[in-house]
Amino acid sequence: MTDRYAVIGHPVAHSKSPRIHAAFARNTGEDLVYEALLAPLDGFAGTVRAFRETGGRGLNVTVPFKLEAFALADDVTDRAREAGAVNTLRFDGAHVLGDNTDGAGLVGDIRLRLGITLAAKSVLLLGAGGAARGVLGPLLAERPAALFIVNRTVAKAHALARQFEAHGPVRAGAYADLAGRSFDVVINATSASLAGEALPLPPGLYAPNALAYDMVYGDVPTRFLADARAAGAATLADGLGMLVAQAAESFLLWRGVRPDTRPVIAALRP
Repeated sequence: MTDRYAVIGHPVAHSKSPRIHAAFARNTGEDLVYEALLAPLDGFAGTVRAFRETGGRGLNVTVPFKLEAFALADDVTDRAREAGAVNTLRFDGAHVLGDNTDGAGLVGDIRLRLGITLAAKSVLLLGAGGAARGVLGPLLAERPAALFIVNRTVAKAHALARQFEAHGPVRAGAYADLAGRSFDVVINATSASLAGEALPLPPGLYAPNALAYDMVYGDVPTRFLADARAAGAATLADGLGMLVAQAAESFLLWRGVRPDTRPVIAALRP
């Protein structure tokens, strides 16, 4: 019997995950089907239970259910525990494993597809919400020379830095603290690009050969990436690569096979 997987969310019709995993299955020869599963806002657990009862083997979880998925899992991986959220569920009989592949997807896209190492680099992480929390552990695991978190609500940045200070050289501050500093890698984990808003970034922020990475993606460059290009960033990347790379991490968790992300990203580009 063909194994079943799905992405679950509300809304979910816009998700690229079915296309991504269908391509992974073709490219790896894995026998599976993957669909989009709309869950009522008050019916996440029931929808998951019905999916499992009809042979479902795993789920990707998108908004607004990542916290509910964390609570639903019998066990969670270390990276899911650090993130405080689950975006991947694997069903092994009666057992439910929860994982968070966002950070591994970001790091994998930077390291494997873009060919940029984070070791000994200075990294700036913009934002201190759920997106930032989900990637901070994997970023620090790459052993950067320093990682600095900024956020408009400075207290949130400091709280996040304190939570992860045992994992590596992480500090936090306000946007005003960036004046006179430069970074090798600047990652936008805020929602500013969704509204086309500019971030209050000072001149001289990008070191020579710096990477500007926006977790948001679209058909045209985001405002953050356009501003980064004008400010001298050498390499620009949006969140499409992260989306496909985190899906590849889920596929690996489910099937034991890591698919190549590059042809899938190319196929998704307009």
